[in-house]
Amino acid sequence: MGVPLRQQFDVGLYVMKQRLRGRRRYPLVLMLEPLFRCNLACAGCGKIDYPDAILNKRLSVQECLDAADECGAPMVAIPGGEPLIHKEIGEIVEGLVARKKYVSLCTNALLLEKKLHLFKPSPYLFFSVHLDGLREHHDKAVCRSGVFDKAVSAIKAAKAQGFTVNVNCTIFDGHPADQIAGFLDFVTELGVDGVSIAPGYAYERAPDQEHFLNRRKTKELFRNVFKAGKGKKWPISHSSLYLDFLAGNQTYRCTPWGMPTRNIFGWQRPCYLLNEGYTETFQQLMDETDWDSYGTGNYEKCADCMAHCGYEPTAVTDATANPFKLMMTKLRGIRTDGDMAPEIPLANQRKAAYMFDGLVAGAMQEMHRPAEDQAADQRKAS
Repeated sequence: MGVPLRQQFDVGLYVMKQRLRGRRRYPLVLMLEPLFRCNLACAGCGKIDYPDAILNKRLSVQECLDAADECGAPMVAIPGGEPLIHKEIGEIVEGLVARKKYVSLCTNALLLEKKLHLFKPSPYLFFSVHLDGLREHHDKAVCRSGVFDKAVSAIKAAKAQGFTVNVNCTIFDGHPADQIAGFLDFVTELGVDGVSIAPGYAYERAPDQEHFLNRRKTKELFRNVFKAGKGKKWPISHSSLYLDFLAGNQTYRCTPWGMPTRNIFGWQRPCYLLNEGYTETFQQLMDETDWDSYGTGNYEKCADCMAHCGYEPTAVTDATANPFKLMMTKLRGIRTDGDMAPEIPLANQRKAAYMFDGLVAGAMQEMHRPAEDQAADQRKAS
């Protein structure tokens, strides 16, 4: 299935409207994090390293819906943390679907079967179950045995009730191409509606720093995966040009504003994966962020990133601007041999700045400010 035709049409129409309006920067997907708390502690994750006071905070239903209205993106991804921990997640999803947003609810699926009654099947709702490979590999990645089987059971239960279910797979170094291909065969046979697959981002505070891929390894690995998939109909949910980029055939620069993030602190600068401060409004994020200071070739932290949240919007924009190029890529398939496209030079990238501790300290200080002072600041901002 991949990306449903209805969604392709609506998103394509949205992109065309932005281009006709002359907008250079616009969002495609709102990354809506209603909480950071998770019921797993994966070795490659850098999203849960916060004090309990922060992990216990939640965005309200209204804050989530306001963020979707403020941003205006046609799609909303709800990551975390684990969104199903949020007691009002059903209301959040219901409100977004009522706005005809395409909602991808990301989950490790440990709570999915228990919470299915909170949701109704809809062409606007997709469960995105996180699986990093087959049983042994996935359970090792999430640092708990039995999670793979629980996730597979939840996928079957959700499908049986009429829900659209996708799988989200993050690839790390040391995962052989033949095993990744075997995983894609497995989830295809399982009957999932789509598969999102991308290299892991090197979170600076992730416990496991040894298994993040650099760009050359990423391209070689994905070439081998796609070579193993020749002739197979894997339901991969990415644009053909993004897959071509993963295989080293496109020189793309990151489009971090394509997937802006709203979480308990505000609008995260510059993207979902990289936390370097917050703004109070979406418009401030777009207008006040120095976008040219981020991305591969511009910033050390971005050097090896090829993640979909930065590069899928680039590929979508390219596809809309160059439909013939997209058509030819689809017809010939992903090229898996020959020279790769030129890489972005890193010689002039600025050094990494490490801000996490300062941001957490500032957040804790803000949480302890009197409520009336916080309310006054919010009134001024609005």
